[in-house]
Parts: sequence; C-alpha cells; structure tokens
Amino acid sequence: MQTSRERPLTTFRVADQAPPGSARRESAQPAPASQSRSLEGRMLQALFHAFGDPPVEFALWNGERVRTDTEPVATMHIPDRATLVRLCRDPDMQFGELYSDGKIQVEGDLGRLIEVLYQGAAHPGRNSISALRKLSHWLHRRPNNSLLGSRENIHHHYDLGNQFYSLWLGDTMAYTCAYFPTPETPLDQAQLAKMEHVCRKVQLRPGQHVVEAGCGWGSLALYMARHHGVKVTAFNISREQIAFARERAKAEGLDHSVEFVEDDYRNIRGSFDAFVSVGMLEHVGVENYPGLGEIIRSCLQPEGLGLIHTIGRNYWKPMHRWIDRRIFPGANPPSLKQMMDIFEQAGFSVLDVENIRLHYAKTLDWWWQLYEQSRDKVAKMFDENFVRMWRLYLAGSRAAFTTGEMQLFQVVFSGSTNNRIPMTREHLYRP
Repeated sequence: MQTSRERPLTTFRVADQAPPGSARRESAQPAPASQSRSLEGRMLQALFHAFGDPPVEFALWNGERVRTDTEPVATMHIPDRATLVRLCRDPDMQFGELYSDGKIQVEGDLGRLIEVLYQGAAHPGRNSISALRKLSHWLHRRPNNSLLGSRENIHHHYDLGNQFYSLWLGDTMAYTCAYFPTPETPLDQAQLAKMEHVCRKVQLRPGQHVVEAGCGWGSLALYMARHHGVKVTAFNISREQIAFARERAKAEGLDHSVEFVEDDYRNIRGSFDAFVSVGMLEHVGVENYPGLGEIIRSCLQPEGLGLIHTIGRNYWKPMHRWIDRRIFPGANPPSLKQMMDIFEQAGFSVLDVENIRLHYAKTLDWWWQLYEQSRDKVAKMFDENFVRMWRLYLAGSRAAFTTGEMQLFQVVFSGSTNNRIPMTREHLYRP
C-alpha cells in the first residue's frame, strides 16, 4: 500500500449510485424552480430561494425535475414525499440525516454541491429561513464543555478507534491543518512542515520545557522533542489517543523526553517556557476562555511564548447543528474577537496572527481522498450509514474552508512585559 508521501493528490469527487428507475426519467424536462406549479415544486422553490437559488437539480420520485436556470453541479434524488417534507422543514439538520441514511442520493460532485449551498445561504438578504434556523438552534441542546461534558464530547469523536483514523490521516496521525510550502507537497511532509512552523513561532531552544494542551496522537509533542531538544508535557482527555501516543514515544525512544498526561487542560500545573495548543480551542467553549487564559498565565514563564492554532470564524455563529449532533458535539469555533477573552484578561500581548484557511482546504482534499480509498474497510468497521456520514462531514468541512465559512487561525502571544521577542518574521522562513 502506498503511503501518503507517494500518492499524488488529485481532485476527488463522489457520486452516489442513482436510484433504480432514474434513467427512465432522464428525458423529463426539468422545470425551473421559479416556474414550478406542483406542490412539490413550490416547496422546492422556497428551499431554493432560502439557499440563494444555487445551481442544483432535484429529481423527484414522480419523475419531476426541478432546478434553477443555471447548469447544476449535482442532482439530488428524492425518493418520496415524506423525505421532501423533512428536507424542506429543516434542511440544515435533515440533509445530513437523509444523506447518511441513504434516503437522499447525490449524483455529481458532492463537494461542489455543498460549496454552492454554503455560498447561496450566505448571500445577503436571501436567507428566508433565518427565523426557522434561529428557532432550531434555540431548541437544539448543545453539549456542555464542563470537565465531565468535555470528556464525553471528546470520547464521542476521538475514541472511534485509532485504526479508523489511521486509514486516512497519513503516517503522522496528525488530525489538524497541515502547512503546504508548495502546492505539490505531499500530506505527510505538509504535516511535518506545520509542526516546524509551530516550533519556529514559539522559538524553541534545546533544554526548554513545553506544555501542550490537547496533544492528539502525540505527533507534535514527539516532533518538538526529536527535532528541537525540548522536554514536553502533553495533556489530552482521549484515552485512545493517549495510549497510542505513549506507545509511539516508547517505540521512538522519546518516552524520557515526552510525558503524555491523560487529563484536562484545566489541571495543568507547573512552570513552562512555551505553551502550545493545536486543534483544542474548538472544544473549549467561549464561556471557558477567561479560565483558559488564567491557566496559561499561571504556567507560562514571563518571557515564554504561547501559540494557539484553531479553527475559527470571521464572526461568531453557532456550529452547524448536524455537525454538532453527529460528529463534533460541543465544538465551538471562535472569532478572533472572542479569542481576545483568553489574552486580554490574563495580560497577554498578541504578537502574531496568521490565517492559513486554504491550507486546511488542501489538507481535507487529502483526507477525503484517503478516506474514500478506504471506504470498504470503514464499512466493515462500522456500517454504510457511518461511511456516508463521515464522507459528508469531510466534504462539508472542505467546502467550509474553500468558501470562507471557516477560518484557521494561528495566534502567537506572550506576557506584556516580554521584550525578548523577534523584530521580524525572518526566523519563520530561513532555511
């Protein structure tokens, strides 16, 4: 089997099997949504308008086809009236549910379909279901990020099994945005480049002691110890990930340099030269940001540097309800304004902010491709519903970054009196 270093990256598309009998209906003349006269057509007209009249076609069970005047990027096959009613009543939640269950089939480019839905729904003044969305979000019970709640939320997502994630994350087992120095950089090399980028930003030096909050499967902690000669104490509440990380450290002879602690970031104690958190802030909850700032202030030395790498937004809004319920319970990507609650109250100065959104879109290109190449193995581990659910999650995540629905922030900070800070960014890019 090829590794991700050897596998070329290609644009990846997924087209579901069209339902039986669909070929019989290919000759049916599609009716533009604005001209539909049937009850079903009028329902879809309202749905089209709510999402900015995207270039999508609906093929209904009765042979009717409804679309906008623009050439569609994909066709959604609706098998019965009950499915259509569910979709129109709550599209944000029910599209994911119905697709995962196989009740909605997508013919064409799934990734482009989600992109045009994101783009259309974001169009000013076109979202006629905003009131329904607000009500649905209000009724939706969000999992909390207390000590117990955080452990339950993380268990739901990260403890699906190391074997599952190893199928599509690449050799590094890094489940965060990679950094691509060139468009041709393979996934594993891009993940290592991200780790080096992080290390340079906090200016690691041999002999320093680093604390990492939310260490995943341990790849960054091991990289810091191996390539920069530092000691690392890494915290994580995922039992599966911690067990895997400890085994890696022992196998690589780094268990004397890296300590993996199965505990919550709120229990970090000690004094450290650098603080690093990559891909954890999304799970903290904005209500806990001042507390996180105090934790960092209490453990980071006055001249120490800190870095937080997180998925974020240009402005805050609730997490997509289907993602929150089925994939990432408790996830809450912040805006930069919200992130300042970490730094301001704790007396930190923000030194550098970088947005590498398009690097995450490219990372997800790789993950989605590797996932689809392993879909039969995933089906054996779980079932077809799970295969489709995670396919939609990966495709939707990529679309969120290509359309600007999501951002990826790296923020570097330090104590406000620290004058041992770089005057330029040269240290980030020198050979």
